[in-house]
Amino acid sequence: MYYKVQHSFENSVILVVEDDYDIGDILEKYIQNENMQVIRALDGHQALEYLKVQHIDLILLDIKLPKFSGWDILQIIRQNNSLPVIMLTALDDQVNKIMGLKMGADDFIIKPFNPNEVIARIQAVLRRSVFQSSSQNTLRYQNIEINLEKHQVYILTDDKKKLVNLTLTEYNILVLMTKTPNKVFTRNELIQNCMPESDALDRTVDSHMSKLRKKLEDSGITGVLVNVRGVGYRLD
Repeated sequence: MYYKVQHSFENSVILVVEDDYDIGDILEKYIQNENMQVIRALDGHQALEYLKVQHIDLILLDIKLPKFSGWDILQIIRQNNSLPVIMLTALDDQVNKIMGLKMGADDFIIKPFNPNEVIARIQAVLRRSVFQSSSQNTLRYQNIEINLEKHQVYILTDDKKKLVNLTLTEYNILVLMTKTPNKVFTRNELIQNCMPESDALDRTVDSHMSKLRKKLEDSGITGVLVNVRGVGYRLD
């Protein structure tokens, strides 16, 4: 797995996948100023090769890339891990943004951008990736087991554990709701707790919940995520 929990931004390894040298240079400079490490990839194929051999804490991923598009890379990443991904694009298009979030992107930045904003978003996503750290390493709800230390979710069936591959946002939502299963969370509460400092909309929350519900159902857990009409969501 490429993703590792950290409790400090310093020395975090950021993979910048950008074929524009000038933009890549600017991002590298600002990221390094925050004492984070940078690995540069100029195309999709090179990015995938780095992901196989390097520890990466977060990836800044351009959409329009040679060889493999950002969409292709995101889809490959989300097949087996929850590596935080921030998409970069010159397309100021809500449709593309919603599609990226549905595919599992953790944030979405439109070019041209303020480099300081990019840094703030990187730190926000890294912060979300560790906000569930706790002295208690395991949460359980019905047949769902969550390992807080490893950021992994399992379904328990017949003395066996089945790993459920969730995105970072999906994982954070499930942990938040599992800690207080009888509470009805408004969409705004889910945004503030699980995707703060993003410009997520209510329909973005609905999209994340729909994806999370489907993954749980595919693993045999049905009827757990309940939509409370006019309010939000709760665990049933």
